[in-house]
Amino acid sequence: MKKVYKVMSALSISAVLLSACGSGGSSSSTEALDLENVEFPLKEKVTLKFITQSSPLAPEDPNEKLIYQRLEKQTGVHIDWKNYTNDSFIEKRNLAVASGDLPDAIMDAAYSDNDLLQLADDGAIIPVEDLIEEHMPNLKKVLEQAPEYRAMITAPDGHIYSFPWIEELGSGKESIHSVDTFPWINQQWLKNLGLDMPKTTEELKKVLIAFKTQDPNGNGKADEIPMSFIINKGGEDLAFLFGSFGLGDNWDHTVVTNDGKVTFTANQDGYKEAMKYFNELYKEGLIDEEAFEQDFNTYLSKGKDERYGLYFTWDKANITGMNEKYELMNPLAGPSGEINVARTNGMGFDRGRMVITSANQNVELTAKWIDQLYDPIQSVQNNWGTYGDDKQQNIFEYDKEKNMLKHLPLEGAAPVELRQKTNIGGPLAILDEYYGKYTTKPDDAAWRLGLMKDVMVPHMKAENIYPKVFFSLEELEKLSKIEADLFAYVHRKRAEWIKTGKVEEEWQEYLAELDRLGLKTWLKIKQDGYDRNAASAE
Repeated sequence: MKKVYKVMSALSISAVLLSACGSGGSSSSTEALDLENVEFPLKEKVTLKFITQSSPLAPEDPNEKLIYQRLEKQTGVHIDWKNYTNDSFIEKRNLAVASGDLPDAIMDAAYSDNDLLQLADDGAIIPVEDLIEEHMPNLKKVLEQAPEYRAMITAPDGHIYSFPWIEELGSGKESIHSVDTFPWINQQWLKNLGLDMPKTTEELKKVLIAFKTQDPNGNGKADEIPMSFIINKGGEDLAFLFGSFGLGDNWDHTVVTNDGKVTFTANQDGYKEAMKYFNELYKEGLIDEEAFEQDFNTYLSKGKDERYGLYFTWDKANITGMNEKYELMNPLAGPSGEINVARTNGMGFDRGRMVITSANQNVELTAKWIDQLYDPIQSVQNNWGTYGDDKQQNIFEYDKEKNMLKHLPLEGAAPVELRQKTNIGGPLAILDEYYGKYTTKPDDAAWRLGLMKDVMVPHMKAENIYPKVFFSLEELEKLSKIEADLFAYVHRKRAEWIKTGKVEEEWQEYLAELDRLGLKTWLKIKQDGYDRNAASAE
């Protein structure tokens, strides 16, 4: 978004939009329909104009996708698409809309909270809460089943300006998002050296020393890398190991205690103790020197060569392959004997997935069309792909008797590529209770969820995560300004201390700098948002 805003801010885009609407420059459908008692399919076809994005692997015209062809037959609504590839979409979306080419709606909109609030403030997009209440029974039912999402899509002014994407896989602590950085240990090396899976941080240190000094791959060369990661990079960071020393850490350095207190992880005593431990590993030569600068391709290359004793990522299949050579390492007891797995604040949720513009003359019809996307069977297809396609490989087979979509074997196909060719993204809702009723779980997701439940969940102490709070424009501006410097400083010291070991002597100075950079203000805004969200979800 930063790149786009160098071209044109959301504010200026909105101003041009409104000017275009007033001057007749809009390309949206202009004929308003009498929607009283309208039912799908319409007796006469109506065209709506949408902007969207898709993978370069997908058809240039979205209407070539079987899902959209079925939707048109089902509704009688034809969509005139202006489609851009993912890599250029945001810039093209802004420029197209700013030029006065205002559509009826924008799907897969990729709007940030700041975008939504700016566009709403300028009247370029419309509030949709009344449309949901009156014309969208599928989405209304989702929000009744899971009221926390209503709280998350409601702006601070009380309006809803966009339609969300919701994908649950597991719930609560058993959500697939509860931990993103899994530690994968070389089971083959443990076996070769007659070692057990480490259970404590000290045992891990001894195992890593053995990996370094005892030639576990048996090639007579000291080419093993005991431990590697990509510092400060989401699922490839070593954040998982912080849990052995206290509250733990995650990608946004935010955890919620069980009494509802929003806490910054990177100023806790346990964080400091973890840094001391990592420096011990570094001094022993157990940490990959490239861990502080390598990109993902370098990380991947060494993983494919099976040079790692321990590494971190979401799914080992992405780095070392789906085989038995690497196994998920159990959470480790730290110096105090405590074991903790810190939860991330990740969710399968995107607030700004679709908006209706103020140029739309048929908002009720548009809302009814969008509501079709929230039908459970439709949502499953939107997310993964469809069935019955005689031109390419299918994701599902459809059991008409059970009204259920069952995942088919991939037969060697790359799941991401197949999904990008056939799904439509867009707004959707897949709640955890849909599995086993409307669809099956993908094999890779079911496998990871099993690991989460068996290995991670028993050691998760936190009952809550920090939700997707909808902050005001003023709050967003303050948070963004603080985080730009605060997080950069934390990340720089994180890398430095692993190498220098100076965390103890620099700790007080570090805490003072965090305060100078606005940590107390940041915590207050985050706490206020958490409390506000909790109250509205009740």
